[in-house]
Amino acid sequence: MAVFAVVVFVAAYVLIVTERIHRVAAALGGAGIMLAAGVVGAEDAFFSEETGVDWNVVFLLLGMMIIVGVLRETGVFEYLAITAAKRAKGKPFRVMVTFVVLTAVASALLDNVTTVLLVAPVTLLVCLRLGVPPVPFLIAEVLASNIGGAATLIGDPPNIIIASRGDLSFNDFLFNMGPIVVLLLIVYLGLCRILFRRAFSYDEARVAQVMSLNEKDAIEDRVLLAKAGAVLLLVTVGFVLHSALDTEVSVIALLGAGLLVSIAGLSPKEYLGEVEWPTLVFFAGLFIMVGALIKVGIIGSLAELVTDVTGGNILLAAMLLLVVSGVLSGIVDNIPYVATMAPLVADLAEDAGNPGNVLWWALALGADLGGNATIVGASANVVVLGIAERNGYHISFLEFFKYGGIVALLTIALCVPYLWLRYFVLA
Repeated sequence: MAVFAVVVFVAAYVLIVTERIHRVAAALGGAGIMLAAGVVGAEDAFFSEETGVDWNVVFLLLGMMIIVGVLRETGVFEYLAITAAKRAKGKPFRVMVTFVVLTAVASALLDNVTTVLLVAPVTLLVCLRLGVPPVPFLIAEVLASNIGGAATLIGDPPNIIIASRGDLSFNDFLFNMGPIVVLLLIVYLGLCRILFRRAFSYDEARVAQVMSLNEKDAIEDRVLLAKAGAVLLLVTVGFVLHSALDTEVSVIALLGAGLLVSIAGLSPKEYLGEVEWPTLVFFAGLFIMVGALIKVGIIGSLAELVTDVTGGNILLAAMLLLVVSGVLSGIVDNIPYVATMAPLVADLAEDAGNPGNVLWWALALGADLGGNATIVGASANVVVLGIAERNGYHISFLEFFKYGGIVALLTIALCVPYLWLRYFVLA
């Protein structure tokens, strides 16, 4: 059964990579085969925390997509697009730097999925106004969201799992992950200049036209904007305090969405129009396929191999954990990977020691940054892919990997000396 599960997963993954069929069809087809063959059952796929669909992720996305749908009706995205373009003097690289920094910071304070849901529509409008291709900007932002999200407990979903299993606080993440994330962001900004250089040509006439616009005219419904802004602020506070409130971020997002639609006065067609249903379905299929690998012991065996090879050497364990997590998080979504790996890391930390919680930081950095490698590596990647597709822009697996693979490799490589110096040399 284990061999069968691997064959099905690899076949589905090849179809996603080569785009012979749509990624949603590939994921659903693979999930359907796993279910039909009995590799996983309904209990495993829909109700198990270890092998089932991560409904917290799905409903977090759904709630925030509904809030974004209401916000779109206010004209605030157009307002922000014009403001950002004017502040950057219409220069594409300045626009990219503005959005990359904004995305990284917001991803640390909110979470990377919520951030890209809010920033991507603005980016599309800016690029449309300036006449530049939006795909490089969207890719640059989602890579920044995964880097910035690594800094805090709530920034990236895997961090929440790690915090829970390792008994780590918000300040623990900020103090240990924050410094390296700042360094990585600075390096990444310089890398953007090289990786996306072909996207920085622009039309002077289009720039002049944008500079002449009055961004205040873009706001279409100020009352609705005030309501949506208040709800978004409440949701943001809820995200920051979710641990203290003992409430899942998905519940907070759904409560916010429910409150907003009840006071917005919009029809379901209007606020549900922004929901990326194909993205949500793709996640469900992907979770079921990865869950099948977990159930038959494939991922667990790989994780145990990592811990066994180290032989109790914590430095070797941390470095191997960083690298292997980076590689595997690029192949499967980093959420189920971390959920599987966390218990093994906890056991290793208890048996061999864990100075400064270095093993947890190695796992977090590897999973968060490795998620940048491919479109299926992190939730935010899939969301941006769906938004781009919805607006008529195709981002292929290989196109994303061309940028994401380089960024993942470089950022993980920079984490090696950081972990070594901070937790073994200077400790």
